[in-house]
Amino acid sequence: MVSAAWLAEIGPAPHRWFASCGKLASWVTLCPGNNISARKRKHGRTGDAGTYIKPVLIQAAWNAIRAKGRLQARYHRLVRRFGGEKNPAAKKKAITAIAHTLLKIAYQVLKSGQPYTDLGADFYTRRQSPQQKQAYLERQLQKLYPGRTVTITISPPEAALPPGA
Repeated sequence: MVSAAWLAEIGPAPHRWFASCGKLASWVTLCPGNNISARKRKHGRTGDAGTYIKPVLIQAAWNAIRAKGRLQARYHRLVRRFGGEKNPAAKKKAITAIAHTLLKIAYQVLKSGQPYTDLGADFYTRRQSPQQKQAYLERQLQKLYPGRTVTITISPPEAALPPGA
């Protein structure tokens, strides 16, 4: 159904009519407006164009987050950032972002002719180096205990096991 809606509204070669996937996402209205004035950031609505393809991409996003992979990991990160699992608006914003990601993936697949390969559910954790993670955790400890000296000792994993285990 997604492919039929895609072919009907966009066609088999979107890179002919749209210079980038951002232009395509703007035409489908899957990228929210971003109005910054006087250092105040006002987010806009996504719009109501893309009559057929946009609802289909939203439905595809709901199905895409059910399978383990990069999209599911991205969804959970976005929901956490937008307000948490109990906030329905956070879930809707995250689904719109996942639909935008699906649109970008489809654009790149059609443009390059290469099949899509999922980067894995641990993509976001692999991207961060251990040094970055350690620095982040140290900053978090400093925020929790300001003005105190925090000493971190890292022992090898074998030392954490009880003797004889």
